Amino acid sequence: MDLWFSEYHTENIKYSIKTDRQLFGKKSEFQRIDIFYSEEFGNILTLDGFLMVTEKDEFIYHEMITHVAMAVNPGIKNILVIGAGDGGTVRELAKYSGIENIDMAEIDKDVVDACLLYLPNTSHKLNDPRVNIFFEDGLKFARNKNSVYDLIIIDSTDPFGPGEGLFTKEFYGSCYNALKNNGILINQHESPFYENDAKAVSKINEKIKGIFPVSLVYQAHIPSYPSGHWLFGFSSKSEDFHPVKNLKSDIWNSLGIKTRYYNTDLHTGCFALPNYVKELLGEL
Repeated sequence: MDLWFSEYHTENIKYSIKTDRQLFGKKSEFQRIDIFYSEEFGNILTLDGFLMVTEKDEFIYHEMITHVAMAVNPGIKNILVIGAGDGGTVRELAKYSGIENIDMAEIDKDVVDACLLYLPNTSHKLNDPRVNIFFEDGLKFARNKNSVYDLIIIDSTDPFGPGEGLFTKEFYGSCYNALKNNGILINQHESPFYENDAKAVSKINEKIKGIFPVSLVYQAHIPSYPSGHWLFGFSSKSEDFHPVKNLKSDIWNSLGIKTRYYNTDLHTGCFALPNYVKELLGEL
């Protein structure tokens, strides 16, 4: 008998992956957590029936949500990561010896525990001594901080359920206040392709642009995500940290950071957006 994991990208589009077996399943206080094994994608994490991570292509998402900011300001030392229970974002940040502290605010401890067991390739740096995990609501955690962090990365789920509060103007304002004067904010920005996702992109972009003086969107190709076309946001409190004008290619390349997707040529190119995305963002 064939077993398939299926996710509806729209009412008319269903994405399916053949799976061999379910490795883990639990209803936590916040959401349904499942991990499946697929011959094509390896272990797959889903939350409330939505695909979050596959072992095969997670490196694209995690490299693009971390290294873009680090190549603009290689001197970043103090970081807040919100969400990111699978550990992949922390894994990429841990490659930088200059980073001194990584606070991680993840609302659901059960997600972290499951990933430590079944997604060791993403989660194995969660035990790095520089990492402090707080099992708290990221919105409330950021609200109590003022001028603390050089970088905040919002590695959240989609804008509903436990992650809904991480897409509000209030939350982005709290992140602005939690950043130092030259701080950078990176957030996952959803997909621009399908209608409902595109509406979310537009709303996110409008809210962040109203708060940060520097705010740009960049893109990556992530095969297992809806449409495969995914966006991220780069925002900065300082004009000195523009993601293209102030890219420190020579410094970043001298660090010898090993990546499979990200490089500094791609960094420049990923901010060149298709016209349909520019139109969505109000740039045409």
